[in-house]
Amino acid sequence: MQLHDDRLVILTGGAGFIGSCILKKLNDCNINNVVVVDEMGESPKWKNLVGKKLLEYLHKDQLFEWLNQPGKHTEIEAIIHMGACSSTVEKNVDFLMENNYRYTVKLAEYALNHDIRFVYASSAATYGDGRYGFEDNEDQLEELQPLNAYGFSKHLFDLWAKDQGVLNEITGLKFFNVFGPNEHHKERMASVIYNLLPQVRTENIIRLFKSNDPANFGDGEQCRDFIYVKDAADVVMQILTDDIYGIYNLGSGVANTWNSVANGMFSAIGKAPNIEYRSMPEDLHGKYQNYTRAEMSKLEKKLSKLKFTPLHEAIGDYINNHLIPQKVY
Repeated sequence: MQLHDDRLVILTGGAGFIGSCILKKLNDCNINNVVVVDEMGESPKWKNLVGKKLLEYLHKDQLFEWLNQPGKHTEIEAIIHMGACSSTVEKNVDFLMENNYRYTVKLAEYALNHDIRFVYASSAATYGDGRYGFEDNEDQLEELQPLNAYGFSKHLFDLWAKDQGVLNEITGLKFFNVFGPNEHHKERMASVIYNLLPQVRTENIIRLFKSNDPANFGDGEQCRDFIYVKDAADVVMQILTDDIYGIYNLGSGVANTWNSVANGMFSAIGKAPNIEYRSMPEDLHGKYQNYTRAEMSKLEKKLSKLKFTPLHEAIGDYINNHLIPQKVY
């Protein structure tokens, strides 16, 4: 589809990590009629909006009253739904069901009823421990077993979309380990790169989790599919404009170890590697993914321009062009 500068794009989570980077990409394409929906409170997320163009900001609890104004749907071209509680250790399941699942159902129904393009964030957390693989096969959705309530809330909407028979009308993206600028507000849930850089610079050490499965993974050899947020936002823009429907993985397609991340950080600041291993927190036991790698062939068949920044290059850009100078994207 062609985005028009005289119609509206609704961007939920638009002040957040991935959402604000998508806003930057929209602005780069001269799409400035963006209604950002979020819940900022006293959070520093507002800093992610500085220097960006938007038409309006709405608190997430105001959105449906605003949408239900007479004729409002005729002004809207697309809804990009990135807003959610993304904490993998959130224990309030009722909150996650209301905030992540039911809110998404309500927004999807609005988009479907009014023929509005709908792209939403699912998550790699829906795959659980990976025993059923990481293939974005919609026929196998029912087999997946998330390890935490966050992953379950995302999985439930994927199942709803399949049960309603609307996966040929909307697009879900299973984000893997996204990192990069604009995640400063996420605190513990921000990437290891964000959280450990002060320690690396002052103490010249990185502390990683010991393995909870030493038979299969050494300390620091647990693997993740890391994707740079700038690349992820590029893909969202391609998805939006290429009319691609269904559920797709969004990762780099490469499994990198935590040791590789640590080495990339030391390299970025010109220091020799010094890694120490510590015990995993109790609240992560039984909920920790030791290996993730997005199977990307399904999306690769749809997008000819799909490419991702190599991990060490992305880490260097993040640290030297954003974290150290304290610049948002």
